[in-house]
Amino acid sequence: MAKIDSIKELKETHFIKPIEINYTQKGRQKRWEAVLSHDSVAILLYHKEKDAFVLVKQLRVTVLNKNPDNGYMYELCAGIVDKECSLEQIAKEEILEECGYNLPIKNLEKISSFYTSVGISGTHQTLYYAEIDESMKVNEGGGLEEEEIEVITIPLNEAKKFMFDETYQKTTGVSLAFYWFFNTKLNQIL
Repeated sequence: MAKIDSIKELKETHFIKPIEINYTQKGRQKRWEAVLSHDSVAILLYHKEKDAFVLVKQLRVTVLNKNPDNGYMYELCAGIVDKECSLEQIAKEEILEECGYNLPIKNLEKISSFYTSVGISGTHQTLYYAEIDESMKVNEGGGLEEEEIEVITIPLNEAKKFMFDETYQKTTGVSLAFYWFFNTKLNQIL
């Protein structure tokens, strides 16, 4: 069980930077508080042999701050864009790090890209899809030591129910990716 011990204002940060944006709209000067943060990639993984989606479950302390009983989120495999290489390379590395599958970059299919957290940071996320199988599994995944990621499978025949079951705390990216899959890929794999 996780719990928040304290909250304090940060003066020096590693991953985000609070800023004030001054701008003009319709001739009026305005001000907005925002946070600069890294863009990201996310990957919907479909395990062909298990006929299931592979997600990650991890603690998000921002959610724990809102819901002290449960800060764990079901999410797509994902990572921040914090180095000079292709988005596909970052996606490949995140799949290996978080889920334990060594996927060839050529197997990634771009779904779309969009902005997230537009009221506070306006980060850009690129969403990919990939099919995996056990021949690609090289380790148990779990992310970096500080992440404590649990690899979860959601059977395809339960995914639509999962999308709308509010007892599972999930990101909008999960539902968007599932929706895309059911409208784009389902007939191709059946």
